[in-house]
Amino acid sequence: MSILLISVVALLLLFAGFLAGSESAINSISRVIVEELESKSSKRAAWVQRVLAEPARYLNVVLFVRKAAELTATVLVAESLVDQFNSLAIAMSISVVIMLVLSFVVVGVGPRTLGKQHAGAWIVPASIIAVILAKVLGPITTLLIAIGNALTPGKGFKTGPFANEAELRDLVDQAHERGLVEESEHEMIHSVFELGDTLVRELMVPRTEMVWIEGSKNLRQGLSLALRSGFTRIPVVGENLDNIIGIAYVKDLAKRTHEYRESEQSELVADHLRQATFIPETKTAAELLKEMQRDQIHLAIVVDEYGGTAGLITIEDLLEEIVGEIADEYDDDLDEIEWIEEGRKARVSARLHIEDLAGHLEIELDESEREDVDTIGGFMAKALGRVPIPGSEIELHGWRITAERPVGRRHRIGTVLVERGNTEAKP
Repeated sequence: MSILLISVVALLLLFAGFLAGSESAINSISRVIVEELESKSSKRAAWVQRVLAEPARYLNVVLFVRKAAELTATVLVAESLVDQFNSLAIAMSISVVIMLVLSFVVVGVGPRTLGKQHAGAWIVPASIIAVILAKVLGPITTLLIAIGNALTPGKGFKTGPFANEAELRDLVDQAHERGLVEESEHEMIHSVFELGDTLVRELMVPRTEMVWIEGSKNLRQGLSLALRSGFTRIPVVGENLDNIIGIAYVKDLAKRTHEYRESEQSELVADHLRQATFIPETKTAAELLKEMQRDQIHLAIVVDEYGGTAGLITIEDLLEEIVGEIADEYDDDLDEIEWIEEGRKARVSARLHIEDLAGHLEIELDESEREDVDTIGGFMAKALGRVPIPGSEIELHGWRITAERPVGRRHRIGTVLVERGNTEAKP
């Protein structure tokens, strides 16, 4: 093998290594380093910002040229060895082994490590080379990506699969497996990605679970509902639930009654409303979170394709999708049933199946009572025609069932009190 050939192969491998390090630098560079660079030299920072504005475009070109350099070096080595060996198979085998080792060390390991460790120093020359290569070879890579997408089953990637969300997710998974990212952080990062694909209707409180109040109720009734339900913002309806006229804030009602005591009975909830925000159920959670932050909205009414009320959603619902369930400080693990007075009075979890309750109380439920419901909480909602709040009561075969305190951020009823005896139920 001639010295010239060795020099060409070495230069090709070194250039391929530089490009591999450039990929690592572009993928790992932080905005802080860019800001520091901008304070020192705006011209150099401009090259970097240009690449970071469209990383996929430049990474595709860098990858293309790196592959071309490695393959060219491999062909040159193979051609040189074929001239020295009588056997083509031996020459090809030796060239494959040599180039495999050289590519792994010179291109795969060393430069990538240096590019990641010294991204600040590497990013400027990497950006300059990437921009130049993109000007010359950009159309070729675009054409090749289009051909690859056409041959690949399913929907392809317009900008290529080399710098996308899936790749970043995989990096997060690898970091978690190596112990660099904790379990909670790993789940949170994936939740952020999924937020952009999650629709509002998947996170909203459905209309069957909404707590609302008629605009014709007075302030005393509004405050009473707020205190019993635990909600500080309550939708106010006009003719029906599909006609929401605004949102009642507890602090507005409390302030008015504090300033003018007679207003409790003389003024209506409809007189003290704030404008409601309506959003389609097909909006993504990520878009809604941005809007809520920008406009300082805490609660929005979700409407379906016909304009009817589908449910409501709060900013806490969106945050829970990222950080997980936000528990109330009073939440605890509840037994399914706890007898206070054996055979006469018991505290029961609202999640207990209605048929299991019937078994404990030794009563028989008819078909209409079992239909469309599973839990005691659901049975109460069906019987009342609205979401039960603390103090709501129903009768069931001589037993009085009273909703107790709510649990969780959504203030769903956690337990009910079951007592033997016939008393008139109240909503």
